[in-house]
Amino acid sequence: MNIQQIVKILTDSGIEPNEANIEVKMLIEHFAGFGVKEILMGKKLDEEMLEIVKEKAEVRARTRQPIQHIIGFADFMGEKFIVNKDVLIPRDETEILVTKAIELINKNNFKTALDVGTGSGCIACMIAKYTDCQIIGLDISRDALNTALDNASRLNLFNKAIFRKSDIFSNVKPGESFDVIVSNPPYIPPREKANIQVEVRFDPEQALFTSDEKGLEFYEKITYGAPKILNKGGYLLFELGIGQAQDVSMLMLDKGFSDIEIIKDLAGVERVICGKL
Repeated sequence: MNIQQIVKILTDSGIEPNEANIEVKMLIEHFAGFGVKEILMGKKLDEEMLEIVKEKAEVRARTRQPIQHIIGFADFMGEKFIVNKDVLIPRDETEILVTKAIELINKNNFKTALDVGTGSGCIACMIAKYTDCQIIGLDISRDALNTALDNASRLNLFNKAIFRKSDIFSNVKPGESFDVIVSNPPYIPPREKANIQVEVRFDPEQALFTSDEKGLEFYEKITYGAPKILNKGGYLLFELGIGQAQDVSMLMLDKGFSDIEIIKDLAGVERVICGKL
């Protein structure tokens, strides 16, 4: 057994070759402690390590469980975050949202932020790391919050990233207000449930799907509630689903937000929106 044969296990299951190569490197790094440098220098895995990597690749091929769940971690903005069945796997597009939030916070010297639907805590943690903000991450799932707390602990973000059980704003305390509200909410309409990638089905459904047919349910709820707790001159930022930018823009304008900015991802998709109160 060699590395090329392990890659073939994945490609034979329908995983695209470039992705299969990346995933095998991730398995080798995690389970054998080998980085790209060691592989390029020709360092060889012993048979025991190869067998472990092969077994994990076979699980991936057989179940199509995401590689991040098999490893237990996902890379996000240069850090490794614990992921599991209770949280969304952080995706590259969300880095655009976080980068914009960090830019606004640092430019305006903001001190308080709120992350609605925090999941793994990746958004809250990276904002806490790269700004002087104290950020509260809200989530309805107790299991997701436990994961977020573990991630904040690993990054030594005590008292900077705080997590609280809340159904959207239900547990925001009287008198609390924020300079920034950020969210990557559920935005997939129920009709698309049958068409999503097999791997995405391992994410928690309540973090993916809305109950309305346009996927706007949580954009509406958050946008309509935000002005009550967002400081004047503060910002609301969302990650967007494909084709939702104009609808969300209209919602924000309707609730008094201005200076609406829409940011495209590398594929040209309108992926992030922000507006000023």
